Amino acid sequence: MHLFYDLYNRGIRLTQQRAQHIFTDHPEMGGQLEKLEETLKKPDTIILSKTDESVQLFYKNYLKTPVTNKFLCLVV
Repeated sequence: MHLFYDLYNRGIRLTQQRAQHIFTDHPEMGGQLEKLEETLKKPDTIILSKTDESVQLFYKNYLKTPVTNKFLCLVV
């Protein structure tokens, strides 16, 4: 399990199950763990979920990724 902190200094857990999903279903995320932390610390924007008011979507645009220019979205 990894523990990250967001810009509000909240502890965000990345469980083994979620890590497995990320790195199995999204192989382009391999070796990109630091981008998860950066997106939580310095998001370009945060959007509240339309279906669950307790959920936030942290977005950050990365000009260079293993595949191309992409937005990374973390659901917290």
